Amino acid sequence: MTKYKFLDNVNFPSDIKNLKSSELITLSKELREELIEAVSFTGGHLGAGLGVVELTVALHHVFDTPNDKIVWDVGHQSYPHKILTGRKNRIKTLRQGNGLSGFTKRSESEYDPFGAAHSSTSISAALGIATANKLSKKSENVVAVIGDGAISAGMAYEAMNNAGISKTKMIVILNDNDMSIAEPVGAMRSYLAKLLTGKIYFSLRETFKLIISAFSKRFSKKAGKAEDFLRSAVTGGTLFNSLGFYYVGPIDGHDIDTLVSVLKNAKDTNFDGPIMIHIKTEKGKGYQFAENSKDKYHGVSKFNIKTGVQEKSNSIIPSYTSVFANTLIKHAERDSKIIGITAAMPSGTGMDLFAKKFPNRMFDVGIAEQHAVTFSAGLATEGFKPYAAIYSTFLQRAYDQVVHDVAIQSLPVRFAIDRAGLVGADGPTHAGSFDITYLSTLPNFVVMAPSDESELVKMINTSVDINDKPSAFRYPRGTGIGIKLPEINEKVEIGKGRVIKEGKEIALINFGARLQECQKALNNLEKKGLNLTLIDARFCKPLDENLMWNTAKNHEVVISIEEGSIGGFGSHLSKFLSEKGLLEKIKFRSMTFPDKFIDQDKPDLMYQIAGLDSKAIEEKVYEVLDSKIVVQKKN
Repeated sequence: MTKYKFLDNVNFPSDIKNLKSSELITLSKELREELIEAVSFTGGHLGAGLGVVELTVALHHVFDTPNDKIVWDVGHQSYPHKILTGRKNRIKTLRQGNGLSGFTKRSESEYDPFGAAHSSTSISAALGIATANKLSKKSENVVAVIGDGAISAGMAYEAMNNAGISKTKMIVILNDNDMSIAEPVGAMRSYLAKLLTGKIYFSLRETFKLIISAFSKRFSKKAGKAEDFLRSAVTGGTLFNSLGFYYVGPIDGHDIDTLVSVLKNAKDTNFDGPIMIHIKTEKGKGYQFAENSKDKYHGVSKFNIKTGVQEKSNSIIPSYTSVFANTLIKHAERDSKIIGITAAMPSGTGMDLFAKKFPNRMFDVGIAEQHAVTFSAGLATEGFKPYAAIYSTFLQRAYDQVVHDVAIQSLPVRFAIDRAGLVGADGPTHAGSFDITYLSTLPNFVVMAPSDESELVKMINTSVDINDKPSAFRYPRGTGIGIKLPEINEKVEIGKGRVIKEGKEIALINFGARLQECQKALNNLEKKGLNLTLIDARFCKPLDENLMWNTAKNHEVVISIEEGSIGGFGSHLSKFLSEKGLLEKIKFRSMTFPDKFIDQDKPDLMYQIAGLDSKAIEEKVYEVLDSKIVVQKKN
């Protein structure tokens, strides 16, 4: 274990209050070293944390946390914060089962006043906390830390617009590293770049003097328009000023002295309104391999500190994401109407591969899922074939647009829903638990789920020709099962499932990627003398009513299995069986995610907890067979 001069004696922020500037600098170096060592062991989000080490130290040095509140946007950058707030001894449990969350989490620490994981929520949450303080006549400070990528999202603008007229004191720190997961896009990115490269940008020393001067003058009631104009000219904060913020910056986010001085000024002022402190940082700061990486080591697996080499899977089986991307590319080569859209996740969704082939036909709209969906709808009105590739958990943010702008107008937007089901180390915030439910409840919507990578190809092939209504296909994170991929002309009939194995008495109906677990359960059950049918439903909507009818008529037990919450495939099947009067004649059970959020762990263990592995399916069959419910024998 590495020995540290200062960090070894730091367990809580109170331990750094009396450190001198030079000691804070040393502590920052030690904190960065500890962060690198921890993430090399666990994997996780490294680059963002490396970029805010000095900021984290300065914040906890200046502010009286946890009484003062620090709200971290997304939470990727919160690892140094965790180390300084009583979690140092557990930092190597990050993203592990029963370990620390990879994001801020209220139940984990009193120093985490607001849970995060999705982008652009910090300013809204901080304003809510600050308003509560105001109503309660509390004097505690509230600080929101948000990145240049996250601040480009609509929710951040909504929050700033509201904060600017609220006359409520709060501090927003814009962490500008010019580097989100993908290169930041949009006008905000250009605006921030201009602040740093314009003729009016002074040296850090000059900027600091101006900042101190601006604070002392601006916060007196005598300040006039001349000072406001000078401040805007010097700092370039016109946009934020217009939104009602007192803007300071940009300043060096790795300069402890400057950070501490500016933060103290912001803390101590009686200014009645929001303050924006714009800092310039480097993502991956202090670790050569991160600094040299294009994505600044955003998300990493376990890695060798000396070489920077990350652990890689030895599997030669392609991921579902790559299967989607490569299949779509093949179709796009034939059909110029096919367009790719993603919301700041080109590499995560495979759209980076599509962009390399068709740079003018792939649009990364930034952290703006709502816009991505309606943008896709607009394309669809003009005869294009948009594929909106968005993680299941992120598509939730655009549900209103899916309903009103796509479904009601029956526009043929194709939704490629990545990360369906449980996702492992990112935990419940990133699980794709609800998309089956929230999409299949919409009229005139085609909702598909492949059971393997071959089926995924067929569903993509099918979606290309769905030109009169919206459609979606969902697929999990990780690799397929290693089977041969079909040609791009092979399709599935809309609303038609398939019988994998025909038996008697007991029917397992799978929807999605649990088919292999169903097959394992079937094999074990048949060894014990049971006779089962296995069906791959393929479609939640439209439901294969003929197949479901015949299955219910010819089996005593019917069990549906899906990687989603209640309200999905099983609910639709139950409704159909009920309406046809078949529920009274069979024993029906629906296996879904339990009514709880499942904490991070290895995916296999998470599915055990969820009760959706082969063993749980076997147990469900025995449970139903042992049920005292009377089954009406068929004639």
